[in-house]
Amino acid sequence: MWFGIVTLFPEMFSVATEVGVLGRAVGNGVLDVEFFNPRDHATDKHRTVDDRPYGGGPGMVMMVEPLLAAVAAAKIAAAKAAMSTSPRVIYLSAQGRRLNQDIVQELVLSDALILIAGRYEGIDERAIELVVDEELSIGDYVLTGGELPAMVLLDALARHVPGTLGNRASALDESHLDGLLDYPHYTRPENAGDRNVPRVLLSGDHGAIKRWRRKAALTKTWRQRPDLLTGRKVSDEDVELLRELFDDEPTGGH
Repeated sequence: MWFGIVTLFPEMFSVATEVGVLGRAVGNGVLDVEFFNPRDHATDKHRTVDDRPYGGGPGMVMMVEPLLAAVAAAKIAAAKAAMSTSPRVIYLSAQGRRLNQDIVQELVLSDALILIAGRYEGIDERAIELVVDEELSIGDYVLTGGELPAMVLLDALARHVPGTLGNRASALDESHLDGLLDYPHYTRPENAGDRNVPRVLLSGDHGAIKRWRRKAALTKTWRQRPDLLTGRKVSDEDVELLRELFDDEPTGGH
């Protein structure tokens, strides 16, 4: 999968693309990540990419022309590297749609994506109107730039690209993939102070373990993110497990 990242600070992405799982995926050619700096397309000797906003106000705004030129360069590179003539252009923005697993599953079907990481007070609205296909947000808070959100999206997508993870099951059996929080995980030692690994996980009974994990995931979701269960279609097995959960809940609980 090919990613073109439009950013003023490509060096920030070394954290994501040179170490760990993503670093190995980039090194092995599973992920192809290229960077496009709007400063390279500035037309003055100072390589200016920002200016004061029309109408006044604090801060600076990223200028439209260097941004458009950087996106155009990214589209040319996408056509060469991923044979994608119309890669989807995503602007990481606090005004965007909230990123979730459904969006990740949708975007990972793309051969190529262009991610725009804004800075300052944002980018010129005309750039959004002319080249951005979608705005995405990672949460209702403000950051100094779009680089960290772009890394979050890159990481979330990369996990589902074949070859990124050593064990494909790790991507298929994880939190939020089917709309629930993850079940608890345990490893050695069996006893840690007064906390012990649940006996069922030591039983070797794979059916019982699967059932325990499903109930644990439903329990954690109910207690920590009950909104994820609202309007959700549940299987007969999940209905039974939820009934057990509600029967086990102390009076005065959720």
